[in-house]
Amino acid sequence: MRVALDTNFLVYAEGFNDSSKEKAAEQIIRQLSVESTFVPVQALGELFRVLVRKAGRTPETARNSLLGWQNSFPVIETSHPILLAATDLAVDHRLSIWDAIILASAESASCRLLLSEDMQEGFTWSGVTVVNPFAAKRHRLLEALIEK
Repeated sequence: MRVALDTNFLVYAEGFNDSSKEKAAEQIIRQLSVESTFVPVQALGELFRVLVRKAGRTPETARNSLLGWQNSFPVIETSHPILLAATDLAVDHRLSIWDAIILASAESASCRLLLSEDMQEGFTWSGVTVVNPFAAKRHRLLEALIEK
């Protein structure tokens, strides 16, 4: 099953903001397949901003984190068709354009799951289901993904 990682998942995995969520993110990452896990370029850009502005890391350190993620998992580039799909999502479902770009990116990579704490748990668009990996009760699709 293909999965995409949202910014907040990456932020927690980087050890910023919540140690219990950091541990949960690390545990999930260890169980993900490198070939079927994707990181939208939009999420990497947002991660850089959070690491520098909120976590107080140097730009060099934040860049190294981004390079680590792109070396670990395939990156989904933001294309013109992804942007157009994202504008439809933003209009039709009242998502922010930035969240919509991440969701449209996941769809373009044929992902079945988007691990995100920010979007509505269980929201499905074009075959991609948003799952909160930090929810008290894990979504059945996340359970199926990490059982393997």
